[in-house]
Amino acid sequence: MRRSLPLAGLRVVEFSHMVMGPTAGLILADLGADVIKVEPVGEGDKTRRLGGSGAGYFPAYNRNKRSLAVDLKSPEGQALARRLALSADIVTENFSQGALEGLGLGAAALRAENPRLIYCSMKGFLTGPYQDRAALDEVVQMMGGLAFMTGPPGQPLRAGASVNDVMGGMFAVIGILAALHERDRSGQGQTVRSGLYENNAFLVAQHMAQAVVTGTPAAPMPVRVSAWAIYDVFATSDGSQIFVAVVSDTQWVKFCEAFALGDLLADESLATNTRRVAARDRLIPRLRALFLQRPRSEIEAACETAGLPCAPIRRPDELFDDPHLNHPGAMLTLTLPGGVPLPLPALPLELEGERLGLRRDLPEPGEHSLAVVEELGLRLEEIDRLVALGVISFPA
Repeated sequence: MRRSLPLAGLRVVEFSHMVMGPTAGLILADLGADVIKVEPVGEGDKTRRLGGSGAGYFPAYNRNKRSLAVDLKSPEGQALARRLALSADIVTENFSQGALEGLGLGAAALRAENPRLIYCSMKGFLTGPYQDRAALDEVVQMMGGLAFMTGPPGQPLRAGASVNDVMGGMFAVIGILAALHERDRSGQGQTVRSGLYENNAFLVAQHMAQAVVTGTPAAPMPVRVSAWAIYDVFATSDGSQIFVAVVSDTQWVKFCEAFALGDLLADESLATNTRRVAARDRLIPRLRALFLQRPRSEIEAACETAGLPCAPIRRPDELFDDPHLNHPGAMLTLTLPGGVPLPLPALPLELEGERLGLRRDLPEPGEHSLAVVEELGLRLEEIDRLVALGVISFPA
């Protein structure tokens, strides 16, 4: 771990759930900010108890945070949360439109009392006709063209991860960092907003541009006309699959040499990428037959030796055994309830050659409630009163 982290000394109060808001908090926390996650009293954030495809949300996006469990439905809880928010440098939230405003915790109310506050809201849509609509990652993928591009024709398919939620949290952090820089100059905070739909539109901008440049709407990725002749997934003799790419004429020479394809290398009709693209119908079947006779490990080794892009097709759970991800610092080991260890990727950053590490494990609901309210100056008798009223809670 670095002795000093870039955002050390900054306090962030996080009102969030699911993925988008927690992702922003995770990034800020990993970078050194003191992120206080405000959760409901008792069992805490409902995301902790999701099953199925949501079972990994909480452990993936909530390390390095402190947990304050408070009842925001009570006047006392609202007053406490307000006091905490006003002590912060940054407040983040990703609840439905107007939810925090109704509790006196909106941007206008808090910034009126603390002009230096940076208030970041993460929503489904930014300002415009859709701004009051409910949204999910899958909703914006469907309406924003990403699902159309991912699935085969007539079968829109969401991407295999929460790409908009995660990137929406990342853009929120970019906005927050910009606001912090501005605050250093002006002394004033500001309101930052990040939108799922706008994030999705940013992702498919290349396909929007392609339609104008070529005069033809972009085809879904499974049936697109590739810019390169060899840019495919191939089956191998051991029942596996591997992606292999040849994206330059220099790589074509290396590819033919690596796989003893002297006849193809000598074929002038395949000498340039443009010619190879035109000859895909006869080239690709030959390569499919070739790779089907070799195990994946052999193909991967040959490509790596030749400096050719390739990738085995793997499930996410297979990444636990990836030698690169098991390099020191690349994974952070968290602890699930019951003491189960869970290694997960660190932020994909190096600062001065160092990865950002783990300072705090996944918090229990309200694990840091006592410390946080004491920092706010509450006396023991007031804390006892709030506990008795069920306004704040600690772990059992």
